[in-house]
Amino acid sequence: MTTDGILSYPMTRAERCPLDPPPDLSGLRDAVPLTRVRLWDGSTPWLVTRHAEQRALLGDPRISADSTKDGYPQLGPSTKARRSRARSFIAMDDPEHARLRRMVTGTFTVRRVAEMRPGIQQIVDRFIDEMLAGPSPADLVTAFALPVPSLVICQLLGVPYADHEFFQRASRTLINSNTPPETASQTQAELLGYLDSLIGRKLADPGDDLLSRVATERVATGEMSRRELASMGLLLLIAGHETTANMIALGTYALLTHPDQLAVVRDTDDPQLIARTVEELLRYLSIVHTGRRRVAVADIEIAGQVIRAGDGVVFPNEIANRDAAVFTDPDELDVSRDARRHMAFGFGVHQCLGQPLARVELQVAYGTLYRRVPTLALAVDPATIPFKHDGIVYGVYELPVTW
Repeated sequence: MTTDGILSYPMTRAERCPLDPPPDLSGLRDAVPLTRVRLWDGSTPWLVTRHAEQRALLGDPRISADSTKDGYPQLGPSTKARRSRARSFIAMDDPEHARLRRMVTGTFTVRRVAEMRPGIQQIVDRFIDEMLAGPSPADLVTAFALPVPSLVICQLLGVPYADHEFFQRASRTLINSNTPPETASQTQAELLGYLDSLIGRKLADPGDDLLSRVATERVATGEMSRRELASMGLLLLIAGHETTANMIALGTYALLTHPDQLAVVRDTDDPQLIARTVEELLRYLSIVHTGRRRVAVADIEIAGQVIRAGDGVVFPNEIANRDAAVFTDPDELDVSRDARRHMAFGFGVHQCLGQPLARVELQVAYGTLYRRVPTLALAVDPATIPFKHDGIVYGVYELPVTW
């Protein structure tokens, strides 16, 4: 807490409760629906603590996602530096946001993603086979959780999987909140340059992939610039593997440390229960743990407070997803719960474009791994697992498992 009584944000999780939101953050939710917090640069945006107010504001057109506006609560100096050079459509407002988003929306519809399920199943089975053929213990992160979504998004975008070490290393740099601004900018430039070169090759020799389709249909016609497509590709490439990889590993940790819930998932052949498990783990874990960031473009009166035009607003979804007004016994992991009202993918026009793909990947991963490896267990004391407290996306750096 700073000298003026305003809590600093983000906050620290309790060491013995790594899957729970920081106690101070949960305490704020129990006390007030909105409050001021202090960020790294000394700014004091509003923190929206409860589910109802988060949904109301994220669906309000007076709340802007434009990261170039004065008052926007930047994640940190490295993110601010990167966004000053290249922004993705998630940091824009309509009509620019809608124009760019609709160019790729068709790829991520529920129907199109459902058609990808057999291919995703093959990828999941392949990496389980390779893990089982190797030594035990193994690191589930490197053996399974990271390569599965990486290969899926590479095939979808048309990025050579042979380059996965490069883009995974770049991704780790860009999402680490401790990365110096100059390093983040250089890494971003390298990744954008890589994608721009790849787009050039797609224009000359298109394949059956998203980058080829958008390049030939939008870039070649002048509707979209190569820079815009490269920025979009960077977003999809990083978000498409980092978030799902961390959910696979962290979700497995959560189930292995809740053996009663693991038994339910492992022993079922009901796809609806697996789907509920995915939604519950998304609610319970909430891996994007630095809060969604917005700025008000007009005065908004809500919950007895007035958010003024130019005020920054932060939405920590991990405490909205533990709101007892919406979820009974919210701090309990219950895979039979109907958790579909969670905020893991956001809300409103900026809610996650790739959520249908993430859901299918997680359903296949969770629904296959524990059934095929019924004796899966942690190979070390849970207290020794290294958690990612230094990044935009929460997870574990490694997860040693045995069977």
